[in-house]
Amino acid sequence: MQFTSIDECIFDDLESNLVEYLKEEFSKIPENKLFIKLEDALEDINNLKIGQAPDYRFSLTPHVYFMKYFLENVYCIYLAWFLIYQDALLPSKVNILDIAAGPGTVAYGLALFLQSSSGFFHIPQMHISYYSLEKQDAFQFRGLQFWRRYIESRPMPVNAFFRFVTTDIFTWESQSNNLPQDFFDFIVISHCFFIDKAKRVEANNTYKQIFATSLKKSGYILLIVQNKKIFKISDIHQVENQEQEKNVVDKFLAELGLELVWYKYLTSTGSRTPLSIAEFGKFAREKLPKQLYMSPILQKYFAQKHQLHYTLDDYVILAKKLY
Repeated sequence: MQFTSIDECIFDDLESNLVEYLKEEFSKIPENKLFIKLEDALEDINNLKIGQAPDYRFSLTPHVYFMKYFLENVYCIYLAWFLIYQDALLPSKVNILDIAAGPGTVAYGLALFLQSSSGFFHIPQMHISYYSLEKQDAFQFRGLQFWRRYIESRPMPVNAFFRFVTTDIFTWESQSNNLPQDFFDFIVISHCFFIDKAKRVEANNTYKQIFATSLKKSGYILLIVQNKKIFKISDIHQVENQEQEKNVVDKFLAELGLELVWYKYLTSTGSRTPLSIAEFGKFAREKLPKQLYMSPILQKYFAQKHQLHYTLDDYVILAKKLY
């Protein structure tokens, strides 16, 4: 599914408010220290680009995530919730577990979808119970701080209950009683998958344990996987071959003990074959919406030369657990 646009009323407002929040946060730190702290956090979070998990140990790591990845990830989750709603699978009272939740990206995507849809069709008053499972409490704190500042100030705020479980999935066994049993309508894992086989097996075993104990029998698992990673896990190059793609998705789900409901490849370019850097740059400049407010602060603090755009390059997979 190719997407080359956004709901400007929704995303421009989110982006501008996020930038104002970041500017206020940065104003509290002396400028010479700010640049050092930002560089440390950027170096840490850039591990994501090489398929490694950041340490998330720096005070401004959540802020750099907000600057570099948050908006596009919310954009993807926003579309995923629309696809779930389109299939009549989104109840008005919904319990969500977000594993490796970061600042609550999954909750933001749902809140913006509900906000965006209000002018087009009627959705009953939603009640959302959102559980964040995240190893870094600074992510949870900053995500909730911005939620209260932005989402709860909307004319029609989302009725949401938050619970935060701060733990690492790699030490999960000793803390397995922190989640309710047979409770969640959706368990979401967004981008927390590992190329290293030993880590992947360990993480998947934890995921399967959580699925088995905490997901309702009627519940669903929503997985968001970057396209390069899902193919790299299978040691296969992505090409225009839907049969190969389906096999890769099935293999990925088999490792998690899940069965496929549906999957969608969300892409900006409309092509499975990657474009060159130059080709994609030209395509983005001509076709994709700009991040008008975020780009200037990235240019200021990280000397980024190019304009940021809203881009998509993810597999959205809806699955159920096997019985």
